[in-house]
Amino acid sequence: MSTTASAFDVLSELSLTAKPGGAGKDLDAEAQLQWSGIGFSLFGEQFIAPVGELSEMLEIPASTRLPGVQPWVVGVANVRGRLLPLFDMAAFFGGKLNNSKRQHRVLILERDSVYAGLIVDQVFGMQHFPLETFQEQANSKLEAVSSCLSGCYQLSDSNWQVFSTAKLIEDPRFANAALS
Repeated sequence: MSTTASAFDVLSELSLTAKPGGAGKDLDAEAQLQWSGIGFSLFGEQFIAPVGELSEMLEIPASTRLPGVQPWVVGVANVRGRLLPLFDMAAFFGGKLNNSKRQHRVLILERDSVYAGLIVDQVFGMQHFPLETFQEQANSKLEAVSSCLSGCYQLSDSNWQVFSTAKLIEDPRFANAALS
């Protein structure tokens, strides 16, 4: 019976740390002071998209070219029964993808009525930044990409541009991928 009592005491003590005012409170405050996003590279620069703006990342699937579209439209792929248009983001911004094709990845943008695959050089996965490192002014060297940026996170050894998929969707060129 003493084993049950000591286990209960241990659990009771643990529950105090999970309640507001307990030891867990400091951990919650720390977690709230960070911003998280999905990191990726394009043109050798590091970008980050807010977590809620992307639904998935995957390797580039087989696709079918479409006639009469801009050169940056790679084609359409069947991803789990849904047709996913694929866009070469480097070509969209006037360049070409770097690195080997094995590193290229697709970031799936699913927002409102938009379902699109954004092909980038490389994906770094989830990244976390202290809120105090945010700067409202993006400092990318790439003017073509600047219309889609909404600030940056500056760390001592790296600079991460915040890539806004909302701004990308609003871009008239992106909205109309057909050849003129």
